[in-house]
Amino acid sequence: MAETIRIIGIDPGLRAMGWGIIEFDDVNLSHVASGTIKSISSELIGERLKSLFEGLSAVHETYGPNEAAVEQTFVNKDAGATLKLGQARGVALLVPTLKSCLVSEYAPNQVKKTVTGAGHADKAQIHAMLKFLLPKARPETDDAADALAIAICHAHNRRQNKIMAALQAG
Repeated sequence: MAETIRIIGIDPGLRAMGWGIIEFDDVNLSHVASGTIKSISSELIGERLKSLFEGLSAVHETYGPNEAAVEQTFVNKDAGATLKLGQARGVALLVPTLKSCLVSEYAPNQVKKTVTGAGHADKAQIHAMLKFLLPKARPETDDAADALAIAICHAHNRRQNKIMAALQAG
């Protein structure tokens, strides 16, 4: 019998950080919970990052994931926005690491390709596949839906990740 693991997917953002938790037993996926942590845009950046840190820490305390998956940052034309996203992404990487979770990272196109079969899928296609793969999931925001997709991507890639880590170690 395969071990069931709990995976948190995190869609980093400074305004809204999506999170989604699934369980996976090497065959079956099941939805546990999902949501969005928001920061107040009128606050100083340090306070906003603290809000994200505390919110994500509370999610970890409540659901106890074993592994984490975080979407990689893409660089856009607005350097300031990219920097802010990078700071939020730092929180998304730090919290699970502090909770002793293995953290993996995935490019947006890899997440889309894993979940929908197309690397340039739109939000509607992701939502449609989530309904199919996780019928009990009802993500309230696109950020939460993206986080569930990131968790699914990790579930499908974790065996390969372990093989690659063993090869690099050894």
